[in-house]
Amino acid sequence: MKDLLRTEHLSRADVELLLDTAAKFAEDPFLARSTLANQTVGIYMTKPSTRTRLASETAIAHLGGTPVFLRGDDLQLGRGETIADTAKIMSGFLSALIVRTFAQSDVDELGKYASIPVINALTDADHPTQLLADWITIREKFGKDVSGRKFTYIGDGNNMAHAWLIMGAILGAHVVAATPDGKWAPDAEAITTAKKIAEKSGAKIEVVHDARAGAEGASVLYTDVWMSMGDPEAERAEKLKALSPFAVTPELMKLTTSDSIFMHCLPAHRGEEVSADVIDGPASVIWREAFHRRTTIQAILYHLVRGELTGNL
Repeated sequence: MKDLLRTEHLSRADVELLLDTAAKFAEDPFLARSTLANQTVGIYMTKPSTRTRLASETAIAHLGGTPVFLRGDDLQLGRGETIADTAKIMSGFLSALIVRTFAQSDVDELGKYASIPVINALTDADHPTQLLADWITIREKFGKDVSGRKFTYIGDGNNMAHAWLIMGAILGAHVVAATPDGKWAPDAEAITTAKKIAEKSGAKIEVVHDARAGAEGASVLYTDVWMSMGDPEAERAEKLKALSPFAVTPELMKLTTSDSIFMHCLPAHRGEEVSADVIDGPASVIWREAFHRRTTIQAILYHLVRGELTGNL
């Protein structure tokens, strides 16, 4: 496995290995500080970023490498140079490339033409690096045995909902996406992919359109902003109205298990998708979750450049 382009490309063994290594990097960030010694890693972002940029640059530095940050307007892509040509040029200077952009097809094409590892650090369709950070946080709370537990994503059926269902399927968990029906439900393709993986892993995949049903008996309630980067501003009023019943409130948290946690990939809009009482309350693990963006990206880089991920292609 050369690249991490989509969550679905990871095998369960890959995920287990990455989470175990991330846990080691959480204890000792400099455990493998010669891995990228005298090497450079590109970070190409066409979307603004706080956590992903900080986590990526720090992870590279902790592995002994030098990060090279590139914005969308820093490259000739905006003036018509092809993705294929760009990938080949980057491969001559870098040891790996981390990409945060809009179209999944752009990341796929970079992976196809680059000879170096390409890592998807967010597209409109998927967010594999975030899900690894989420699941190491979940494991710190509940351990590796997730049998009998229910893990619910609630809100917009976006890239996070897709990745949540697929990663849960890989790990054999009971995962739920509670979203409005219709245009803000998860894409049918992502649901199909998750259910196909679940047939082999034994996972239980549910998509429901009622917030209380999703929250009932859940060990995790997870949400994301309702208006993502690139969403049409003209749809704001309609979308917020549709999503308002899916806000994570103290009342909704009362339906979860006694040891449940609240998660959010951030940034958050208090008073919109989640109340301040929840996100800033005792059940919230958002800061530990954000911390693990570095440990998991570090683990991905470590194993990809060493050729140690097998994938399930």
